[in-house]
Amino acid sequence: MILIIDDDSAIRSSLSFMLKRAKYEVQAVPGPKEAMEVVHTVTPQLILMDMNFSLSTDGAEGLVLLKQVKLFCPDVPVILMTAWGSIPLAVQGMRAGAFDFITKPWNNAALMQRIETALELTSKEDSAGFSTKEEEDFDRSHIIGKSKALEEVLSTVKRVSRTGASVLITGESGTGKELIAEAIHLNSPRRNQPFVKVNLGGISQTLFESEMFGHKKGAFTDAVTDRKGRFELADKGTIFLDEIGELDLSCQVKLLRVLQEQTFEPLGESRPRKVDVRVVCATNANLEQMVREHTFREDLFYRINLITVHLPALRERREDIPLLAAHFVESRCQADGLPLVSLSDDALEFLSRLPYPGNIRELKNLVERTLLVCGKDCLTAVDFQSQYHPTTGAWESSVTLKGLTLEELEKQTILQALEAHGNNLTQAALSLGISRAALYRRLEKYGISWND
Repeated sequence: MILIIDDDSAIRSSLSFMLKRAKYEVQAVPGPKEAMEVVHTVTPQLILMDMNFSLSTDGAEGLVLLKQVKLFCPDVPVILMTAWGSIPLAVQGMRAGAFDFITKPWNNAALMQRIETALELTSKEDSAGFSTKEEEDFDRSHIIGKSKALEEVLSTVKRVSRTGASVLITGESGTGKELIAEAIHLNSPRRNQPFVKVNLGGISQTLFESEMFGHKKGAFTDAVTDRKGRFELADKGTIFLDEIGELDLSCQVKLLRVLQEQTFEPLGESRPRKVDVRVVCATNANLEQMVREHTFREDLFYRINLITVHLPALRERREDIPLLAAHFVESRCQADGLPLVSLSDDALEFLSRLPYPGNIRELKNLVERTLLVCGKDCLTAVDFQSQYHPTTGAWESSVTLKGLTLEELEKQTILQALEAHGNNLTQAALSLGISRAALYRRLEKYGISWND
């Protein structure tokens, strides 16, 4: 049974009709008193709840009711309903344990999708494991490893892939967040629809709307033809927003609107377009800290991290290093038409001991460079030692600097990385654990000149 709590009879009737048509059992009540009478006697599958039940619009009644409901039904997902201007109130509700929030007036398809996601995730948490068939059907794509840390990540991926839940993938740079995003898409009902990747670190503020939402011919000086944006390209599929922590505050507001309302407007067009996308985001930044520092919107944070998947660093899954190294060797040999090269035991032992601040990306770079430079049938520890050039010195020296702001610290780190690599932007970006496009943005931000 789904419980609807709203003092507006029209909303109760509309929601009841929509849910009954979708074959759900429904009970609708006008306020907190009636709601508590229901939860005292029965446990709903899900609760749809307004935040205001009187002339007051501060949401205090809704927050109190949410806490009371959670005492009696701690495992029941609650979706809050609020006006767009009251999203900060919904954020307070998310802190208090709500599952999700939706703004009025809502899109029926988007609301049904969130209801189904909440119900499915709750039922998956209650179920015990996966059947053999489900295990066999799971597409790992190119994810290599058998460590416990990785298997725990994949267990979460299996659980959430088949839902429509938004997913936030966190972890250090180079840990394979894009591969996890691909696995979520490949194991979802949207697998045969587009998977659109967007590196937000490489999109400037001025181009954000055009890139993400598209534009009409003549919308600005260089708009000589119509262009589809990334959201329209991803319609019915999955959009992967990488480096979401790089997005500035003005663009965060625009992104929140399309994620919340599932509509967007191309530049030069005033008619909203609907879009059906599943959103997967990734970041190596600490978004919770950014929220505290007011550099990342809290409402957007709650919208994108319905489910969080944290990828362990390579140093936390060392037993996977031999498997990864062998995979990189085989892939490079096949790509270049080379005879298969083997790795000696001492080579695998050497590789397994390294610190890998750049994680899997660093390991792949080291293995491929050694393979191509040495040109041997069997690579040994000596071969890898000759090609191993640790780049942690810049980081270690920068983090010891005292009295600097976060931006000053970042600028100094970038300057040291450029110096260490002779202004080679590709190598500097690799050592910093960011993309070349993201490094360009930081160079412009801090006014750093370079000669690549």
